[in-house]
Amino acid sequence: MASEEELFASVDALLEEEPQLPPPAERARLREAAGITQARLAVALKTSTQTVKNYENGRSEPKSPRLEAYQRLLKGWAAKYPAHTSSAAPAPVVAPQPEVPGTFTGSAAPEQAEVAAPVQAPAALAAPEHPARSATSRPPAAKKAAAPAVDPRFPHGPLAVLDGDGSAYGAGGIVLDCPATTVPELVEWTLRESGLGAAKLNRYGKDSDPLIVLTAAAAVKLGLPERLEGHEQRRSLRLPEDHPVVKQVTKAKWQLTQRGFGPWARIYRKTQGRERQCVQLAVLSWDALDERSWPGVTEMEPADIARVLGVYAMRVITPRGSTAVSGLELMTALRPPTKAVRDQETGNWVSGYNAGSLGTEPMEPAPPEATPEHPVVVKSGWKGGFLNEEAYQWVRDVDTLSDEECTLPCAVGLDLNTAFLAAAARLVVGLSGPDHFHAPKFNPKIPGSWLADLSHVELDPRLPSPFTPDGSRPAGPAWYQTHTLAYAQQLGHDVHPIEAYLRRETGAYLDPWHDRLKNAYVDTLADMGVTKDLTDVEFLAAMEQHKQNDPALAAVLAAIKATVKGGVGKLRERPQGKSYKEGETWPALARPTWRPDIRAAVISKARVNMHRKLNNMVKMTGLYPLAVLSDCVVYPSPAESPLGFLPYAASGKPQPGGFRLGPTPGLAKLEGVQSMLWAVDLMEKGLNPARHIKGGDAVQDEGE
Repeated sequence: MASEEELFASVDALLEEEPQLPPPAERARLREAAGITQARLAVALKTSTQTVKNYENGRSEPKSPRLEAYQRLLKGWAAKYPAHTSSAAPAPVVAPQPEVPGTFTGSAAPEQAEVAAPVQAPAALAAPEHPARSATSRPPAAKKAAAPAVDPRFPHGPLAVLDGDGSAYGAGGIVLDCPATTVPELVEWTLRESGLGAAKLNRYGKDSDPLIVLTAAAAVKLGLPERLEGHEQRRSLRLPEDHPVVKQVTKAKWQLTQRGFGPWARIYRKTQGRERQCVQLAVLSWDALDERSWPGVTEMEPADIARVLGVYAMRVITPRGSTAVSGLELMTALRPPTKAVRDQETGNWVSGYNAGSLGTEPMEPAPPEATPEHPVVVKSGWKGGFLNEEAYQWVRDVDTLSDEECTLPCAVGLDLNTAFLAAAARLVVGLSGPDHFHAPKFNPKIPGSWLADLSHVELDPRLPSPFTPDGSRPAGPAWYQTHTLAYAQQLGHDVHPIEAYLRRETGAYLDPWHDRLKNAYVDTLADMGVTKDLTDVEFLAAMEQHKQNDPALAAVLAAIKATVKGGVGKLRERPQGKSYKEGETWPALARPTWRPDIRAAVISKARVNMHRKLNNMVKMTGLYPLAVLSDCVVYPSPAESPLGFLPYAASGKPQPGGFRLGPTPGLAKLEGVQSMLWAVDLMEKGLNPARHIKGGDAVQDEGE
């Protein structure tokens, strides 16, 4: 017979076991007896409606600490509604039904939409606690109408961050339970049960594939190495084809893209009918998120990473790789190359060209628009020179500094907000291939590349030339993009092109891209306390602390800016790898979005915009800059604040035409302040003060 000690030890062991829940059917009965919907219970448990349904049909079990909270709730209900006295009919035991992502069952549908709303609504940014309300209450109709529409196919948002314990953290604070232990199981769960994905951004486009971001612990649990080591560039690292996980994927009849299983992996099956079968994976410990574009994100908790990526996905696009890749993909998502058109002969719907897009086929550039290694250049033996439309990197000659300027105490740096994005607004670019012309008459409305001689133009040495990236005077004939020549004409100079490569079909291809990114930038800044209605003094104060207010939103803002610059840079992506030889093609050339002429147009317009402001500042204030680097300019100043030298009218309003402070693209913010002595010392050494005005080793990105 067991002793008292042995019995107590046995009982204590039971007490230490994980909390036990009633059977799934009893869980449903108790909830219904209490008059609570699955959606409202999901809010209380800070999970999704689908997860609650899984609890009640036996497909999954909660994990700690949700397990203890759920058990406490069920115990309370069991005391109130014991089975033998409950007036509610017992919940029937229903065999688990396969879930189709995005479909609703029974009366839960309206409630599911309410739970999913934070994924799309701005309220998701603050991740608020949801107030409890009675099961019969409904929000006022006006409030419900004001909420953004939620696609019922994707109730849980665009993406989730999967941790090693099976918790998948989504946007809006949702947590899903993911039972997958292999990559194929994860793909199946994502497509069939997770409710993840995002609706297309254009009526002719495609829905965004769901994204699963793996923490290091989740990667190891799925059989992946914690780190992906190798001597190649980070972007080319991938698992070998004989790795067990790659074999699992192949055996399960899934496919990987040609890039293989790397930091960003795309796993798919060929489309059947209208439904795409594709899941993206991003492995955090394989450096999927570049620290320069996503500062501090990899050090965050999974729920915070989901918030950062969720806000970016909602405002920009579901990440599809680097921010540069996402920037390029956003262009195509907003301007799809094809649409359904009716065949006049057969009456059938077929794929046709979508007007205003770049189409489906890559386009060969004109020789001066290409890069020296491009097949068009190498095979033709082109020796006629190239477009050199790049961002400014100019330092003023110290000999041109006046005594008055040298005695000013400060050097103040101003940075234009997303200057390339501002340049993309209403930018007309070529949509067709280039045609060659000799001695054409210049037309500022036609996008293209023009050979012209601007060496005769007299320039003030205290300002950079608007025609060259280094600000030097042109030495002879050179190739220019339309905006550069148009500006020379605006300044009153004769323009007589020698030859040109022009495009007959044109359009504002980048307009929707500009609009979406501008809204993302402005809205994110506003959420950080920097709004359009602030005075200049209030704006400067808000910008001093906006990053500290919310590091997650600061990371979103950095990613938006990187998306702009990286997307523009990708339009002329150069070959990668040591084995490349001049004249060979490279993967980027197969894209319709390999368009160096569009990149040149954006940068040309941005540089011209900068020079126009510099010129207007001279007219309004008599001030000349010390240096310019891309979208940053440094001025000598009588005080540490730019308010000491920016032009204002007698009414106190900023003068149009010069630099103006504000949170929208094209307006300026304070970049940094140093002493004038510091700036002159750098200039004498041939270094650019604009590169270091922030302090430390701050470097401006030139956009590619």
